[in-house]
Amino acid sequence: MSSRRSDLALLLVVVASVSLALLPGCSTVVKVTGKEGASTDQAARYVKPEDPLARPIQVAWTSARATHCGFMFDPAKLRSDYLADETRRGVDPYQLQKLTEAYDYTLNSVMETISADPSYCNKERTEAIRTDLKRYLAGDYSPTARLAR
Repeated sequence: MSSRRSDLALLLVVVASVSLALLPGCSTVVKVTGKEGASTDQAARYVKPEDPLARPIQVAWTSARATHCGFMFDPAKLRSDYLADETRRGVDPYQLQKLTEAYDYTLNSVMETISADPSYCNKERTEAIRTDLKRYLAGDYSPTARLAR
C-alpha cells in the first residue's frame, strides 16, 4: 500500500512539473494577476492564432477598439453571439467559462490601455477595426484580426 502511495505521489509530482514547464509557452497566461486573456492592446494584437484563447481575445479586442473609436454596434450582442457560436461548436461548460472570462478580461484590459490615447483611432486602425468588426458581426470569429497600428 505504501509503494502504491509513493507511486501516486511521484506521478502527481511529474504531472505538476510538466504542467508548470508548459506554462511559460502559453502566451495568454498573466502571471501577476492569475487571469487569462490579454492584459493590454499590444498583447491582444500579437496573440498567436493557434493559442486556445485567440478567438475570445481577438473578438474582445476588436469590440473594445470599436467601442473606443465610436463604431455603431451592440457590444453585448457581439459577446453573446460569439459565446453562442462557441456553444454551437460543442465547447464544454468548463471551457466556455474559461473563454467567457478571457473575453471579459481582455475587453476590460484593452479598454483601459487605449482609453488614454487620444490618437488611437487613426485612419489605418479604424479601417482594420471596421474589417474585423464586419467579419465578427457576420459570425466569422476566426482569429485573424488585422495588425493595424
